[in-house]
Amino acid sequence: MPATDFQGTFGRSFLSFRRDQVDSNTPAAGSSGHSMEAELDSFQRQVAEKFTDLNASGDGDGELLSLEWIGKLLDSFLCCQEEFRAIVFNHRSQISTSPMNRLISDYFERSIKALDVCNAIRDGIEQIRQWQKLSDIVISALDSRRTVGEGQLRRAKKALVDLAIGMLDEKETSLAHRNRSFGRVKDSHSHHRSMGHFRSLSWSVSRSWSASKQLQALASNLNTPRQNDVVASNGLAFPVYTMASVLLFVMWVLVAAFPCQDRGLQVNFFVPRQFQWAAPVMSLHDKIVEESKRRDRKNCCGLLKEIGRIEKSSRVMNELIDSIHFPMSEEKEIEVKQRVEELVEVHEALKNGLDPFERKVREVFHRIVRSRTENLDSLC
Repeated sequence: MPATDFQGTFGRSFLSFRRDQVDSNTPAAGSSGHSMEAELDSFQRQVAEKFTDLNASGDGDGELLSLEWIGKLLDSFLCCQEEFRAIVFNHRSQISTSPMNRLISDYFERSIKALDVCNAIRDGIEQIRQWQKLSDIVISALDSRRTVGEGQLRRAKKALVDLAIGMLDEKETSLAHRNRSFGRVKDSHSHHRSMGHFRSLSWSVSRSWSASKQLQALASNLNTPRQNDVVASNGLAFPVYTMASVLLFVMWVLVAAFPCQDRGLQVNFFVPRQFQWAAPVMSLHDKIVEESKRRDRKNCCGLLKEIGRIEKSSRVMNELIDSIHFPMSEEKEIEVKQRVEELVEVHEALKNGLDPFERKVREVFHRIVRSRTENLDSLC
């Protein structure tokens, strides 16, 4: 869908407020005012373009909620975050005055909550890696280069059962209690290879942590800026609201896609249509909600496309193994080989996609931390 289809009326009333505030008899003030208007409108336009592109790419076959698509979402967030950071820096003299000190403080308090979501997604990624190990056992047991016997089938069957249990029982298999975070890896004296110990840059994710409640906290009191705040902040209230909304949406998508503790998508998320980026964001929101309502996804542990492919491939393989009797017919041997190839394809997609994706989640985490630290330093 063309970007122009999503162009709203952001800033029309705001620009009129700004012009009323600028003394037309002061050319320098007028020039500065128009420059600021252009800067803020450019930010809104960039956010709209990013999400319009995401909306268009999400219409592709199986693209929405794939590792590749969510990676693009994180890239878009990082671009928007950098633009927002530049706006805050360029107008830092206003950040310490009311109402911007309150608005910007509220945004960075929300961003702290997003750090926990990043840590929880890291745990979800690790959980998917455990599923990979189980699928690897199935692939190894049913290797087409060897004759498949009853022992190999039993081994594959056990791994498939463990995989099915792991994918259904997300609360019991949650790895959040390992208390990991995106920090520095320290040396371990264990005789076994471990994930390492991390110096946390945010609160650790405990057993009682809830992704659903964290999203609700992120969404709490997220309202469009009041008219008097818009005027008093010379329009800076708008980019703060925009980034808070984008932050919430991105974290909501991550929780929707990946296994984590107490997943839940029931968050009151709505953006008024006068914002340029409202239509593409709300369109994506509605598509993801519809995806979550699909019969085959209702009880899944994550809407990530690759998770759906693992679940489907392993289920078909499990049913096939149950139907095999020895001596195995040539037809069954061919079918086993085909199903193994399908499982290998899913396994390789995850193997090649998870590491780069985890690095992007890590980058989001550190960029949020850096942005907040810079803001605190600027206020000192």
